[in-house]
Amino acid sequence: MNKKYFKPAALLALAIMSAPALAADAPKIDTGDTAWMLASSALVMLMTPGLAFFYGGLIRAKNSLNTMMMSYIALGLISVLWAVIGYSLAFAPGSGILGGFGFAFLNNVGQADVYPTAPTIPHLAFMIFQAMFAIITPALISGAIAERMKFSAYVLFIGLWSLVVYSPLAHMVWSPDGFLFKMGALDFAGGTVVHISAGVAALVAAIILGPRRGFGKTAFAPHNVPFVLLGAGLLWFGWFGFNAGSAVGSNGLAASAFVTTNMGAAAAMLMWSLLEIFRHGKPTAVGAATGAVVGLVAITPAAGFVSPMAALAIGAIGAAVSFTAIQAKTRFNLDDSLDVFWCHGLGGITGALLTGVFAQKSINSLGSGLIDGNPGQLGTQALAVLTAVVLSGVGTAVIIYAIKAVMGLRPSNKDEETGLDLADHGEAAYHGGEYGSTSGAGPIGSSVTLSVPVNAKAVAGD
Repeated sequence: MNKKYFKPAALLALAIMSAPALAADAPKIDTGDTAWMLASSALVMLMTPGLAFFYGGLIRAKNSLNTMMMSYIALGLISVLWAVIGYSLAFAPGSGILGGFGFAFLNNVGQADVYPTAPTIPHLAFMIFQAMFAIITPALISGAIAERMKFSAYVLFIGLWSLVVYSPLAHMVWSPDGFLFKMGALDFAGGTVVHISAGVAALVAAIILGPRRGFGKTAFAPHNVPFVLLGAGLLWFGWFGFNAGSAVGSNGLAASAFVTTNMGAAAAMLMWSLLEIFRHGKPTAVGAATGAVVGLVAITPAAGFVSPMAALAIGAIGAAVSFTAIQAKTRFNLDDSLDVFWCHGLGGITGALLTGVFAQKSINSLGSGLIDGNPGQLGTQALAVLTAVVLSGVGTAVIIYAIKAVMGLRPSNKDEETGLDLADHGEAAYHGGEYGSTSGAGPIGSSVTLSVPVNAKAVAGD
């Protein structure tokens, strides 16, 4: 045998004999799971434009583009921040509170390796799925400060908030190193990480920013209810990826979460409509859309831990809590423009706590609640809720006050009166006229009279 070929041939033979052992040790990426997670990522991405339509329809016409842009800009800004450092702070190995820099600039995040809690899909697929959560969470906050925050200040705020609040909380709850993860806190798809954190941030930001000009004297009715329904429909559609995708696989648990997601939304929509009939005499389209979203929020932490019948209860209870709170909030001079705290904050808190009641090991071996003989889970859920409230509340206040000191938060009185579409973007949603409201008690939770054109001929372009 020619000796110059011996060494390579020997190495090839050794590699062939060793291949079965190496393959057994290597992570096995499943194509079906990967396909489902990529599809789920796309579904969750669609939720952010859905949120833009939902919020944009609820607001006055002169601020509709600005409000929609507050969602759309997150797709660009948070995507970049997530890839550069946010994902690493959330999911890289680190302390019980914050991840390290092992995944910065997506180092060690590839198509052939896997993340510990997602062993059947490429690490890149897990990263991009989580990116969509990181994108929509700060966008949710925009509904509370709509019509009265400079766009430049808002962009800086959500960028800082994503790194200072969202990434650490995601690490605590979802990373194997996180202290709440180790304690057994249950948050299947983001009731704590997404909705409570965003809801509390919305409340704090609204308080610091102060009310809109004319608040309490002017009716801020929705300018485009069909947009609201379209947005709610897109959110409901995308939420199947949000919750069922959190099973991190195409499996029975994903099917269970898919069903509970629909049941929670359906029960909440019906409950909200019934409460409107009882209180106002008729159900509204805005109310039905809002109820569905609240139900989706409430079922999110529980989706992969509870039965479909429990999901009906969670959705109905969540709607009742949020509806009642919105009716009572008129006692306070608090302008949370689109009731973000009352819907997402309270809905998330309700869902997180009820997860500790209804979770069953027969559905998910990781979850056992009060009805399953584990009353201690309720205490763990309460601790997770408290952690989210404190971190988001304090973090938001620090960021908002810092931005206020550096560049200011609010537009001039003239710009606010003119509308932020023209003031911040130099364009208008509707050319030829502005919309005014004849009457209406507010965007959510009450009977609403639709806006009508001030000048019908001008709006029509005549």
